[in-house]
Amino acid sequence: MWLANHGPAPSSVDLVRIESGQTPVMPLGNTRVPEGSPPFIAGELEVLWFEEGDGAALYRNGELLAVIPGWADLERGMPGYARDAAGESPFAWPLADALEGLAPRIAKARSYWEWRHGDGAWPSFQQFVMSHLDAKAGPAGRYWDVGGDRLPTVGITERPQEGYTLLSTVGMSCQRMPTVEQYIDRPDTFARIELAVATRGEAAEAARLFLWLARYPWTSVTWLGHGHTARWYRESASFPLGPGYQGVLMLDTVPGLPDLSGFGFSGDEVRWLWLVPVTEPELRLIAEQGHEAVPLTGRLP
Repeated sequence: MWLANHGPAPSSVDLVRIESGQTPVMPLGNTRVPEGSPPFIAGELEVLWFEEGDGAALYRNGELLAVIPGWADLERGMPGYARDAAGESPFAWPLADALEGLAPRIAKARSYWEWRHGDGAWPSFQQFVMSHLDAKAGPAGRYWDVGGDRLPTVGITERPQEGYTLLSTVGMSCQRMPTVEQYIDRPDTFARIELAVATRGEAAEAARLFLWLARYPWTSVTWLGHGHTARWYRESASFPLGPGYQGVLMLDTVPGLPDLSGFGFSGDEVRWLWLVPVTEPELRLIAEQGHEAVPLTGRLP
């Protein structure tokens, strides 16, 4: 995305420059600073990421220069918003025209990261989730910290049940998933999730599902929701819930398993998605007919 010209603006788009792979120069009719601006200095710049991780705001010495929101898409002619842009062009749209909608999002992003990096933020959030699960699924067993130094921080809690073990992530819902608002009218009810699985097998083996999926929304810039599927990335023999399966179906309600709903964070509802193992033919059936086509009886591995 274009930010500024560093010399006089040309009268028209320099196609030769673009075709050679160089950064575009904004033509005269689409820049508020036709004479150009001095080159930016790295130490003067600050990037503020949106909570979802799919958009960012760029500041120079505290002044907002540009915003690339999650819905920016160069191929669709929506490159993002720049302070020095005038009128819509393939390189940038004017920031001033979008500030009414963007300003609250930017303020919320700054507030979120100030809280998230503050002392005690993660331990307090972790305790809120654990207390909720205490009430919904009984006392905790083992706990695994799988977060490392990357965000969102994620743990796995084990909750022994009668005849099986319930496992849940702890921490995914601390950060909104990317792109939800591009598909859902009410992102506040779908943007925060935790994952859960029930198993009669070895809990530590089943927990490998979370190592696979707990950060998937942010690393792949996507979201997970009710009715979604995920295909195991290796051969079926290595699938954590048994060699007969090739992936999972995600459901917010599974008959016979605890209702984990009722938790919220930052004004948003948190949904628990159960990971239900499915075979290769079932993955194809779901793709063709929807998740309702797959029976759920006998699905507790």
